[in-house]
Amino acid sequence: MTHVGTGSDAVRQLLDLLAKDASGERLARATELALRIDNTLAAHRRREAELTALFDTASDLARLRDPDAVLRSIVHRARTLLGTDVSYLTLNDEQGGKTYMRVTDGSASALFQQVRLGMGEGLGGLVAQTARPYATSGYAADDRFRHTVPIDGAVREEGLVAILGVPLSLGDKVIGVLYAADRAPREWAAEEIALLSSLANHAAVALDNARLLDEVSAHNQALRRAADAHDRLADLVLRGGDIPDVAAAVAGVLRGGIVVFDAEDTELARTDTAPVPPPVAAIAAARASGRAVSTSDIWVCAVLAGPELLGSLVLTGRTDLGDADRRLFERASVVTALLFLLRRSVTQAEEEVRGELLADLLTAPGRNPGALVARARRLGIDLTAPHAVLIAAADGVARRRLAMACSRYAALVGVHAEQVVLLVADPSPGQLAAKLATELTSTVDLPVTVGASGPAAGPEALAAAHAEAARCVRTLTALGRTGQGAALADLGFLGQLLGDRTDLAGYVRETLGPVLDYDSRRGTDLIHTMRTYFDCGANLTRAKEILHVHVNTVVQRLDRISALLGEDWQHPDRALEIQLALRLHGLT
Repeated sequence: MTHVGTGSDAVRQLLDLLAKDASGERLARATELALRIDNTLAAHRRREAELTALFDTASDLARLRDPDAVLRSIVHRARTLLGTDVSYLTLNDEQGGKTYMRVTDGSASALFQQVRLGMGEGLGGLVAQTARPYATSGYAADDRFRHTVPIDGAVREEGLVAILGVPLSLGDKVIGVLYAADRAPREWAAEEIALLSSLANHAAVALDNARLLDEVSAHNQALRRAADAHDRLADLVLRGGDIPDVAAAVAGVLRGGIVVFDAEDTELARTDTAPVPPPVAAIAAARASGRAVSTSDIWVCAVLAGPELLGSLVLTGRTDLGDADRRLFERASVVTALLFLLRRSVTQAEEEVRGELLADLLTAPGRNPGALVARARRLGIDLTAPHAVLIAAADGVARRRLAMACSRYAALVGVHAEQVVLLVADPSPGQLAAKLATELTSTVDLPVTVGASGPAAGPEALAAAHAEAARCVRTLTALGRTGQGAALADLGFLGQLLGDRTDLAGYVRETLGPVLDYDSRRGTDLIHTMRTYFDCGANLTRAKEILHVHVNTVVQRLDRISALLGEDWQHPDRALEIQLALRLHGLT
């Protein structure tokens, strides 16, 4: 048989044989050869077009900007290369358990473009479920597929007959299905299935690239948001923002409520949320892990400086905190720790300066009073104005802790000679001492005794008042009045004996005032009746003889005195105070 090198040679040979009126056998062989070559050339052209389409698709993927545009291009090329009436692509909805229409090309039915297939339903649902390609030349009559009214209605409205579907796979996971379909019966060749599968692989790559780009973009956005928030919080701290400012900023960034607690679980600030009890167990867990932890309705992050617990942050209203926001919340705890440490450094520096001022004021007030006044003024304290001087004492409580508890009451507070000393601009030292004793006892959970003196103005007077406040604390303790607060003026004749500023008239008025006022208003002399009654050793018979009245009259007068001074006025301790006041009244 003559060898034919090219298609054109075969055609020329066939024409020569026809011209020479060759035998039928030779002519048939030449015709067969020419047709075979023509089919081969057509296959080469088709393969070249397919490869061009695949290269173009790969080029589109390399320039991926809009994944929807790439998917539309793939679906269109599938329709063009396979010469079908319609091509389309569906994607799986894992949560809904369905596959839905994403892209169509050549479709004319709105119902078809909106159809959703359950896993295993129809041809596409079976492909999505099994991860295998399926083809049919007549879908409506093919009993391999589970037919449903919505799917069959959509296919019938679109007029589809022959359908080919191949899976979009990423590893072992099917993410969708790519289809080619005709409106007339058609047998699908293996080459066509392979081509559509190649295009489906490209579509899967496009979707995966888009997912990765979205993840990278979201991650970068989260990083930028976290960095911006960190910079904003750090700048807030460095510009002098306090804990409430930081709490408000964190609440705004995380779109929730924030509560800040210190290491003793005392609330320091709260923004956009109702009060929250300290979540002790969650704080311990966050401290142990170094990460934010969640309970049923809040997130908690420990504020740490190394292993030291400085406090905690509680986030409310965000039960679904994502990874990015969780890292942001943890960054907020770092910034809060920075603020706590800055406050501690400032407090320590101020305490040192104030402690030195207090020590100089109380130990050498006369050495350079002007310099002391100037130093105090730089701290916002006017030593020339009247101040009460108080000393707080409590067994079992660290003095530094007690001083911190006192700091919110005082213009100046510090530890001097192992005692916590306070300077307070208050005109009533005794009443203030009683109030502080009650409140400080509640704060530290142990009895706090407070002695007071003053008001006093100027370094030397303040130092003298401090000495008197110290005597007052010792007297309160000796009298068994631990946990109470008073000034020496409140301690009766003992206060007058121990105090530096004896006020006899004030003592008489404090002790006998109600009776003196009654006598003045009524023109009576109950003071004389009291003095006589005590002089007679509380003997009614002797008292009535000296007073020259009936015994019942004495009893009535004593009842009136009880109404004015209280039923305990004859108690030994109280009676001693009253008798001393009566003697002083007689002298004055």
